Amino acid sequence: MTNPHFNVKPASFGVANAVFIGRSIRHSLRNTEALLMAMMLPVMLMLLFTYVFGGAIDSSGNYVNYVVPGIILLCAGFGSASVAVDVAQDMTNGIIDRFRTMPIPSMSVITGHVVASLARNLLATAVVFGVALLVGFRPDAGPIEWLGAIGIIFLFILTFTWLYTAIGLVSGSPSAASGYGFALLFLPYLSSAFVPTSTMPNWLQGVANHQPITPVIETIRGFLTGAPIGNNAWLALAWCLGILIASMAWGAVSFRRKAGNR
Repeated sequence: MTNPHFNVKPASFGVANAVFIGRSIRHSLRNTEALLMAMMLPVMLMLLFTYVFGGAIDSSGNYVNYVVPGIILLCAGFGSASVAVDVAQDMTNGIIDRFRTMPIPSMSVITGHVVASLARNLLATAVVFGVALLVGFRPDAGPIEWLGAIGIIFLFILTFTWLYTAIGLVSGSPSAASGYGFALLFLPYLSSAFVPTSTMPNWLQGVANHQPITPVIETIRGFLTGAPIGNNAWLALAWCLGILIASMAWGAVSFRRKAGNR
């Protein structure tokens, strides 16, 4: 008699991805504390800088228009950091070994985490943007500028989601993944997110002007507020696409090395 287990038809790529995306989204909905913190921390920082520090930084009262693009990226960073912990959890609790025994593409579990994190971050970004409008943010953008800003924000979130995913894959534990991810959250503070880089010491200006966050922020700021963009848009695209491709390759190799791939 033929063993029926050897005649199981493998799940299609689309079905497997849909199942794991649904799994990750359900986990996100159950972990409401992490979702709320991903939205509340950037909102609190925006209120802090607008109402506490804003008057000292810009006495004209327009500081909120300057700081919101940086807060949006900070929100994306906070939200993306949690995917490193989720991926590390799956890689260390033995469930990947169980998935490998099933007729499914095992890499789909990573796709599920990425898509769920992307959806979670877009929701958090929309909430932060809504609060920004309530506290006085007044964008000066037409339809084309809005599309440009949304496109750059989407690409940035996708890029850092994959970067944190790769970090989660190479981390030895969820706590280690959390620590590595937290270190990256300092990048917006070393950029033009909160103050112009020209106000920084000369040695720090070099760091702030030649890291990926600054051109992304300046591009979003230019689209939304009409500030000069210059070549920042091309630099932002180059940084994001370069990091995205490297992170996806790093993640794929790390997953294959640690868990095997089907």
